[in-house]
Amino acid sequence: MYVTAAILSVLLALVSLAAGAPKALLKGDVSAGLQSHMGLSAGLVRFVGLAEVAAAVGLIVGLFWPPLGIAAAIGFAITMVGAVGFHAKAGDYADPATRGNAMAPIFLIPLSVATAVTLGLAM
Repeated sequence: MYVTAAILSVLLALVSLAAGAPKALLKGDVSAGLQSHMGLSAGLVRFVGLAEVAAAVGLIVGLFWPPLGIAAAIGFAITMVGAVGFHAKAGDYADPATRGNAMAPIFLIPLSVATAVTLGLAM
């Protein structure tokens, strides 16, 4: 079970870091889109990015101390639930042009839950 937990943790950490770093630095199209299309402030975009980077760090450290990894995976899932809400509010699921990017959080929620569960079982 530990191998599965490790694979899921590393995979989720890489996704979380790749998504969070540009937001934390306010660089790239995603940060600009969140500010212009969704109306989020630069501070909120940076906060979300830092939360995603912290989740990545927590998932990696959680391989050695599972309670931290479980908390990081649950925290990332909660962040993704918020992302789904913001995408729904912006109408991204109804628009074919934006639907693809808006689907990522929906797929990441079960991955986060699976990571938390496998880390718990591997303890």
